[in-house]
Amino acid sequence: MSQKRVRSISPASVSSIFRSSSIEDRSSTFIAFYSPTLAAEELQAHTEFKSASHRIAAWRKSSSQRALNAQRLMETGHDDDGEKYGGKALEKVLIETEVEGAVVVARWYGGVMLGPVRFDHIKICARNAIMQWSQDMETSAKKARVREDEAEKERLILTLPERDHSITVLRDLLAERNQQFPSAPGGKSNSANTPDYSTLPLVTLEKLERVRDATIGWILKQIEKAEKPQVEEPGVKSAATSTTSETQKASAQFDEHPAKDEESKVADVDGKNTKTAPPKLDGV
Repeated sequence: MSQKRVRSISPASVSSIFRSSSIEDRSSTFIAFYSPTLAAEELQAHTEFKSASHRIAAWRKSSSQRALNAQRLMETGHDDDGEKYGGKALEKVLIETEVEGAVVVARWYGGVMLGPVRFDHIKICARNAIMQWSQDMETSAKKARVREDEAEKERLILTLPERDHSITVLRDLLAERNQQFPSAPGGKSNSANTPDYSTLPLVTLEKLERVRDATIGWILKQIEKAEKPQVEEPGVKSAATSTTSETQKASAQFDEHPAKDEESKVADVDGKNTKTAPPKLDGV
């Protein structure tokens, strides 16, 4: 067993150590510590391992070198600490689980040689400690997502009423541009139609925000169209002018022709040469 020992672990670093359950076999006891941040030497120096017969260690961390294809390289190593081939078994566990950090398995020898089964105990303890870390990471991630969701819901509860008010104001502005009566006088939102956003789930609130943003974008485009000057299409003005001229001419002819007709009728009655048959003589 090596005699090298390093500084003790600070209290702040204890939270980054994950402990396995112990394995006991014929008076020998095995316990593993895993840490994604601490060095193997720091784990070996842990006070709980002070009385252990062996402190088998292995580590795996990123290398400063890069492969030709820019793939990240990893550095691995181990320390048998008197348990021959034990460190290599731990190093294999780190590679198989694809984790970075250091793992140390402490063994308290009970006086009975265990044979090859001791390597199974070493690897099982190491995997158990790494599993404890993995479960802790999942739990932390879930808690972080819950906090993020709560913060996002609070934001949407405050934001959506503002979106509703903006939509009401923009609709009134669009109505004015189109010379129509405003839907809500004064541009004030109708609070009676505003839902209680605090009672809605986050998924619904996110969908409502997307719908409100799309509505605001559509109204803004309509306002832009309404504010553009009306451009007459070629030929429309001339056609309208021609129609007006034809109407005026027809009206003038209508006013003129009846007078001429009446004059001609009077002339026919007063001045026409009518042939009057001579009076018949009696007896002729």
